[in-house]
Amino acid sequence: MNRLSRLTRWAALTLAALVLGSATACTTDEPRRISLSVLAGSELADMGPLLDDLRKDTGITLTMDYGGAVDAGNALAPGRYRHDLAWLSSDRWFQLKLKESGRNAEKPLTTSIMRSPVVIGMKPAVAAQLRRGAPGGQISWADVADAAAEGSLGFAMADPHHTNSGLAALVGVATAAAGTGGVLRPGDVSCDRLRGFFSGHRLTDDSTVRLTDAFARRQDGLDALITYESEILALNSGGRLRTPLEIVRPKDGTVLSDYPLLLLDPAKRAAYDRLVEWLKSERVQKRIMERTQRRPIDPGLTRIPALREPIGNALYFPDQQAVVDRLLADYGDPKRDAAGHVLFLLDFSGSMRGERIEQLRATFDGLSGADDSRSGKFVRFHRGETVTVMRFGGRVLDERSVTYSGPRDLERLRALVASDDFGDATAIWSTLDHAYGKVAALVRARPDVPLSVVLMTDGENNAGLGLDAFVRRYAGRPDAARAVRTYTVRYGEADTAELDRAARATGGRMVDASAQSLLSAFKEIRGCVQ
Repeated sequence: MNRLSRLTRWAALTLAALVLGSATACTTDEPRRISLSVLAGSELADMGPLLDDLRKDTGITLTMDYGGAVDAGNALAPGRYRHDLAWLSSDRWFQLKLKESGRNAEKPLTTSIMRSPVVIGMKPAVAAQLRRGAPGGQISWADVADAAAEGSLGFAMADPHHTNSGLAALVGVATAAAGTGGVLRPGDVSCDRLRGFFSGHRLTDDSTVRLTDAFARRQDGLDALITYESEILALNSGGRLRTPLEIVRPKDGTVLSDYPLLLLDPAKRAAYDRLVEWLKSERVQKRIMERTQRRPIDPGLTRIPALREPIGNALYFPDQQAVVDRLLADYGDPKRDAAGHVLFLLDFSGSMRGERIEQLRATFDGLSGADDSRSGKFVRFHRGETVTVMRFGGRVLDERSVTYSGPRDLERLRALVASDDFGDATAIWSTLDHAYGKVAALVRARPDVPLSVVLMTDGENNAGLGLDAFVRRYAGRPDAARAVRTYTVRYGEADTAELDRAARATGGRMVDASAQSLLSAFKEIRGCVQ
């Protein structure tokens, strides 16, 4: 073979080797190039630059479909998933749905990727004011609810019906209101104690990201932003606030989000494992922390300065769907006015003179903000609420109303029970019948306003209608009026059986103040009205 032939053969072999090598490389690399569709929480949009690196490093492209975490959880139907993966701030809502549907065995593989607690970003002056009145200078959810009810704290919070941040905050406040420190049970939410907190909710959105933007635009009219720690840190460093927010971690705890990645399509397990390995690598965890200001999963990884503050007490998320459903139903629509109207029918017959009337006045002082206990802060009168007091003896002696718009109205509320005008008889059921006449007019005029009636008496009915007559007249009222409940407070020598029967007839219940203080009885009922 001459030299030219040998060169030609060598060139051919080399070319063949290059082609084979190229084909082999393509065969080896091709499975690494894959696109995965992801149902994602809207706040994960800040991961965009890291996902570009993911594609370069692993060949995995994530196609993100963004939405609120609760909405996304509702969209996850076992057996009918439309995405390969789900990546939410929290999957607790979805896990509850699986449990309640009896499909827990279909629980997808899930891996926590990063963490961020739901906290309160407060203007420093507001935080300083709350801290001065808080035991040990540690602000609690009760302090926040109290300030909101008083009208001195207006906050932004995403809608808990659509977002994990709003729902996590709601669970935090409800857990603090229950006072158990444990996971919420149905009995803990049998009465709505969040109405005062609700009254401070001035700005909302179905998206955590849009809410943050809206807060920046309306910062002058708001005192606080309740959202993820990472969102507040990003807002503080973004130059959009005139004064950075102080991060408050309520001493009674917060709910932690761990951003789980869920495998919905088992056929994509190999790609999922490669993705998780990349996301949990030390290099990428550091980049996530620096880029998004969320906390890494590895507790041993050195934190950036902004994340060196301890998370604090982590609260439990409810493990029963009924508890979450009740919380959301009680909280209602944050886009509507939270104000309600309560009618207090108060016995001012002669037997109430002396110590008993002083106890009643002290009770109203407590409901007007003087009760500094944890429970007192959750059941006090709140901004926008209308309070009507009917004082009665043998007839209705007086009827006055106050709509609470701020601290100046506290004295007006207390003045409602300051009279020394007492009656010489006790017309309990005629007074309640009169109240339902007023209720019927109120629901016609404002059907959107929550109404309730609280009746307190220390004696037996001895004038006007009897209970049977009241019940017959009540049954003939319009449906909207009969939907308004009466809660009765037994005091002194009042007839237990009659008060219980009247309350149950209207869908309410009776509380016996003979075994507790009058303030405690009113607080017990107060958490259940509206």
